[in-house]
Amino acid sequence: MNGSDLTREAEAAPTATGPDDAKAPSPTFSPSTEEEAAPRVEPSGAAGIDGADVLNRVSDFARRFIYYPSETACIAHVLWAAHTHLMDAWFSTPRLAVLSPEPGSGKSRVLEITALLVPNPALSVNSSAAYILRKVADQNNRPTILYDEIDAVFGPNARGNEDLRGMINAGYRRGATVGRCFTEKGKVLTQDFSTYAAVAMCGLGDLPDTIMSRSVIMRMRRRGQGEKVEAFRPHLHEQPASVLHGELASWAASVSGLAETAQPALPDGIADRGADVWGPLLTVAELAGGRWPDLARQAAIEAVLSAKVNERPSLPVQLLADIRTCFGDKDRLPTADLLAKLLADEEAPWGDIRGRKIDARKLAELLRPYGIQSSTIRMADGSTPKGYKRDSFQDTWKRYLPAPEPDATCATDATSQESHNKTGASSVADKTAPPPCGGTDEGVAKPES
Repeated sequence: MNGSDLTREAEAAPTATGPDDAKAPSPTFSPSTEEEAAPRVEPSGAAGIDGADVLNRVSDFARRFIYYPSETACIAHVLWAAHTHLMDAWFSTPRLAVLSPEPGSGKSRVLEITALLVPNPALSVNSSAAYILRKVADQNNRPTILYDEIDAVFGPNARGNEDLRGMINAGYRRGATVGRCFTEKGKVLTQDFSTYAAVAMCGLGDLPDTIMSRSVIMRMRRRGQGEKVEAFRPHLHEQPASVLHGELASWAASVSGLAETAQPALPDGIADRGADVWGPLLTVAELAGGRWPDLARQAAIEAVLSAKVNERPSLPVQLLADIRTCFGDKDRLPTADLLAKLLADEEAPWGDIRGRKIDARKLAELLRPYGIQSSTIRMADGSTPKGYKRDSFQDTWKRYLPAPEPDATCATDATSQESHNKTGASSVADKTAPPPCGGTDEGVAKPES
């Protein structure tokens, strides 16, 4: 089911208006393991609060001011905001990365609206790691960190900032701490700072890979002609947002006990880091009920697929992929021939690695961490040059690369085929890309469930 299907389902589904609607059953996805599917979490009707209805109205409010790039982004944003009210229930908390290639795409507005919905928001621009660390260390008054213009910290012109990256990465899991030293009366003492907190960031380009892998990613884009949203006026809109914030908090308090023990079934293909990222959001959807469990599962599938499509391989992994294609069906290649094939693709990075072409020494350096070494090989003509055997790569290819395409045989096609494997799925995704949601000329978009 693509984004269009999501939209049609959302528009066709009645808005939950009471406990019976909130508890409406929906199909359970098969988990990604062979274990028996976990039982569905029954949404709570404690205090007469309808979780599905609350999330519907949060979605309606956010859509008035944010033109989401997809239904998946809208669903993820609402669920992420809701999950921040249940921080003590989670073992891990996904980061929210709101990114765009150009300014003026609505990223800061996402943070502004988020700040109205989450507990104890700390909206920050260019704050130091020390400042954020001390804010987060007060776990009794745990903030929700909302960091604008994060590209100034991690962008191509930024320097260092490993302390902040380390804190963001460590705070992804409950119980993580960062150690610091300080002096008191001439003695050097140590102190552990808790780092567990929900973090949302927006900026241009991408974030470091270690943060991206821990994030729900919203890729914003500039609105086109006719794609309109309502102007946000704090003096008019903060009060209704405050009401929604209170309802979210009350509903979260009513289901906090269930959230701590809930084990929602994960869709196929969502495991490991993807399960850490989407587990809390899927739990929120299960507890809310209505159409939210179905919408959340489909959003998770599309988000994880999109993340894989846009994942940038490291330089050594790209080298492994290109070497696999260079080998074709050969069982050995002289080093000179392998280098010539790698350099034949002018779009590959091998012609300019820090200003130099890849050579035999650099090739060996990049392959050494994988336990792959050159040796003297005997060719069919009786020559014995230095080179590489296919058997040396087989185990590494299986561990780090997807299965090869059956017809990838030539060197130049090799890199483009491997590039297609890594990024070409986006062409399929583009054909089924979910349509934008949010404000339109006709008014506010319909509720999602």
